[in-house]
Amino acid sequence: MKITSAKYTTSVVREEDLIQDKRFQFAFVGRSNVGKSSFINKLVNQKRLAKTSSTPGLTKMVNYFLINDDFYFVDLPGYGFAKTDNKNKQVWGRVIEKYLYPNESLLTVFVLLDVRHIPSEQDKKMIDFLLFYNIPFKIIVTKVDKVSKNKMLASVSEIAKFLKIRKESITPVSSENGYGIDSVLAVIEGQLQMAGK
Repeated sequence: MKITSAKYTTSVVREEDLIQDKRFQFAFVGRSNVGKSSFINKLVNQKRLAKTSSTPGLTKMVNYFLINDDFYFVDLPGYGFAKTDNKNKQVWGRVIEKYLYPNESLLTVFVLLDVRHIPSEQDKKMIDFLLFYNIPFKIIVTKVDKVSKNKMLASVSEIAKFLKIRKESITPVSSENGYGIDSVLAVIEGQLQMAGK
């Protein structure tokens, strides 16, 4: 698939403001500092569409980006390192849950994991949530440019074993050199075709 246009639409902090305009959506979720914004920017071939930061936990809202004037990429708040109080974390958690389910427009959730680390307890809880509600998701392993190919393959196998899934269902990517990006775009195209777009 080719992305020809991508533009920021809005940021949402309240459940009642979540977009429900019948356009299909692809969500991106993961631990803070896993590289969500960089990954989205690489998919759309723009450097500054999604804001990146060296400070973990910057994404504190549900950010919508309209792709090809047809469907949305949705950047969900990162979890794990966000510098805020527990009350705000609980609010974000509720908003994320309300976004994810029920959401008839949501085609796939891309769960991002860092190739250098075993999934956290919060990663596991997110995946369990998606499984419980039968929400389609795809595991994306980021930052593979930071390790050797052998280390990448070993890490993918280790992550798959930890999550009790097939390693073939994990897609390694690099937002630096573009490794794996075409595979993700193919998944998006396939999901849209299956949905009748």
